[in-house]
Amino acid sequence: MAQYRVGRLEQEIQKEVNDILLKRVRDPRVQGVTITGVDVTGDLQQATIYYSILSDKERDEDKTQKGLDKATPLIRGELGARLSIYRTPELTFKLDESIQYGSKIDRLINKLKQEDR
Repeated sequence: MAQYRVGRLEQEIQKEVNDILLKRVRDPRVQGVTITGVDVTGDLQQATIYYSILSDKERDEDKTQKGLDKATPLIRGELGARLSIYRTPELTFKLDESIQYGSKIDRLINKLKQEDR
């Protein structure tokens, strides 16, 4: 039962954080951010939120991370108001590198196909 609760909470946090970023956060550094996943610890005290951005420039990644770090208290407060849980978890934002990795693999496969011709 506890595992079901954690999974459900992760889905709710992902949905709500996406909504908060769209409607409440006005920082231009976080525009275009998509929440790709959430990991919550078993005691529901910590949540790691994975995000992706359209740009793959390191400068844009740094700007986005700083914007999210600055918006974290607002996002956490909004989550506390929207979710019916005893304590709102501490939030940590991390760049989801799996999308960039997948894109790199896709480029390599396309390059190999072109070399075979």
